[in-house]
Amino acid sequence: MHRRITGFMMAMALGASALAPVAAHAQAEAAPAAAPATADVAAPADNAAAAAAPAFDHAAPVAGVGMPRPGELSFQDQYTSTGEYALWMHDAVLLPIITIICLLVLGLLLWIIVRYRRSANPEPSRTSHNTLLEVAWTLIPVLILVGIAVPSIKLLAAQFKPAPAHAVTVKVTGYQWYWGYEYPDNGIGEYVSNMLPAEEALKRGEPRLLGVDNRLVLPVGVPIKLIITGADVIHSFSVPAFWVKEDAVPGRLNERTFTIDKPGVYYGVCSELCGDRHGFMPIAVEAVTPERFAQWVRTQGGTMPGEDAAAAAPAADNAAAPAAADNAAAPAQAPATSS
Repeated sequence: MHRRITGFMMAMALGASALAPVAAHAQAEAAPAAAPATADVAAPADNAAAAAAPAFDHAAPVAGVGMPRPGELSFQDQYTSTGEYALWMHDAVLLPIITIICLLVLGLLLWIIVRYRRSANPEPSRTSHNTLLEVAWTLIPVLILVGIAVPSIKLLAAQFKPAPAHAVTVKVTGYQWYWGYEYPDNGIGEYVSNMLPAEEALKRGEPRLLGVDNRLVLPVGVPIKLIITGADVIHSFSVPAFWVKEDAVPGRLNERTFTIDKPGVYYGVCSELCGDRHGFMPIAVEAVTPERFAQWVRTQGGTMPGEDAAAAAPAADNAAAPAAADNAAAPAQAPATSS
C-alpha cells in the first residue's frame, strides 16, 4: 500500500513539472500581445500631458538694467526697497559728509601752508593749548558718527530682517565653478547654472561673461528668502541691483531676504576668489510676475504652495461621498433588521 501511494505522488510531481514549461510559454506569448495595448493607451496620455504643459518664454535683457554700464562711477540702479534705501544713504548722507570733510581738511592744509609759512612767520607762535578748538575737533566728529549711525543701523536691520512665512525659498549652492538652485517649497530639485559660451551669449543678446544657460527665476512683489551655502570652497553670491552679497560657506547656511520691485533680468557674479575660474561663474536672475512664476514652476514639474491641498480636496470629497451615502442608508435598514 505504501509503494502505491509513493508511486502516485511521484507521478503527480512529474506531471506538474511537465505542465510548468507549457504555462510559462503561454504567459510569455500573452505578454507581448498585451504590451502594445498598454503602450497605445499610455502614449495618448503622455502626449496630452505634454500638450497641456505650459510653455515659458524667457525675457530678453535690457541694456543698462541690472548690469554694469560703460563709464559707470556709482552703484547700479536698485530694484529692491533695501537697495533703494542703501543707495539713498550713500548719495544723500555719506557722499556729502565725505565731500565736506575732504574739502574742509584740504582748505585747512592750504590755509596753514600759506598763513604759517616760514617767510610769513619768522618767529613761530608758542601757543600750546586752545580749549575751544580741542572741544570742537573732538565733539564734531562724534556728532557726525552718531548722525551716520542712525541710518546705518536701520539699513543693517533691513538687510538681515527674517523672511515672512509666505516667502519664496530658494537654496543657492556655489560650486567650482557654477551655481546650483533648488526650490524646496515648490518641489523643484536642484538644477545648475553655467556661463554661456561667448558665441551663444552673443546670439541670445546676453552681456559679455554674464549670460547663463539656466537663470534663477524669482517673482516680483513677493519676499524672497535665499539660503546660501558652498559645496567645496567659499564663494560669494552677489547681485548688485538687489543690494545682495552673501558668502557661500561650505557647511554653513547663510540667509538673505529681499523683495524685487520690477520685472527684468539682473546679473551678478561670484565676489569671492574661489579658484582659477572664479571670474566665469556669473549669476542671472529673471524677475517675473507671480503669474508667470507659477507658470515657470509648472514647466519645471513643480507646484505652487497650496495647489496640492486644493487638488486633494475634491478627491477627498469624492471618496467621502459613498461613505456618507452608506451612513445615510444604515438607519433605514436598522428597523427591518430589528423587526
